[in-house]
Amino acid sequence: MQGELDDNNNWSHIIEPKSKWYKINLREIWEYRDLVLIFVRRDIVSSYKQTILGPLWLFLGPVFTVVVYTFVFNGIAKIPTDGIPAPLFYLAGTTLWNYFQSCITGTSGTFVANAAIFGKVYFPRLISPISVVVSNLLKFGIQLLMFLCFLFYYMYQGNPNIHPNKYLLLFPLLILLMGGIALGSGIIISALTTKYRDLSYFISFGITLLMYATPVIYPVSAIPEEYRPVLALNPIAPIIEAFRFGFTGSGTFSFNGLMYCTLFMCIVLIIGTIIFNKTEKTFMDTV
Repeated sequence: MQGELDDNNNWSHIIEPKSKWYKINLREIWEYRDLVLIFVRRDIVSSYKQTILGPLWLFLGPVFTVVVYTFVFNGIAKIPTDGIPAPLFYLAGTTLWNYFQSCITGTSGTFVANAAIFGKVYFPRLISPISVVVSNLLKFGIQLLMFLCFLFYYMYQGNPNIHPNKYLLLFPLLILLMGGIALGSGIIISALTTKYRDLSYFISFGITLLMYATPVIYPVSAIPEEYRPVLALNPIAPIIEAFRFGFTGSGTFSFNGLMYCTLFMCIVLIIGTIIFNKTEKTFMDTV
């Protein structure tokens, strides 16, 4: 399929199928960066267009979640929070976890949700899952602001157990790792969902199960020693622990854990891109 004719009646752009399943045209994706912004705006507007409170849900959702967690897990179950106030502890975990959950849920439905667009207009298909990660980054920024407000409040109150440290400088890396893992995992699931729709049902409760295998509502110190090697296999756990440790001084920090997360992200992105490239050629026949 070819593009438009220029003034000299020559084709200005020729669209051809990928000759190699592992090929990624990063330059083409960069040329379509305006489309990423359009998709980001679409995602944000469509999420809150017909709601009464609109973007306020970005604040209310985490607040309600923290209230329930504080009452159930800290008040009833008596799960420790490493000496820091329970609301701040749960916010530190849920702020980053909500970003991961939103990214992987959004990217896992890329092919099915955009089938109508993919069948009519050409653009690099990776634009769609990338836009999901970017749009959720904006939502994450709002929730991060709320977390910082709680952090400054408790610091102002003079809580001796809260002491941010130099590791919070790794914050951009943590977001990159979280977004990369979610993107890679999401596009793998999206590619497989076009053929196996059962995966879409698995995602809904699979993410919830993964949250309980991640130190979001409990510290690593509360886990028995014999189960910690199992937790170490979870690539999300070191990221959340590093985030919480950098901003509050609570929890643990592991360079080896972050190296494992980086390796895991690279592998998932490579595998995801390969599967995505192979699937996009024929997905319209099965979606």
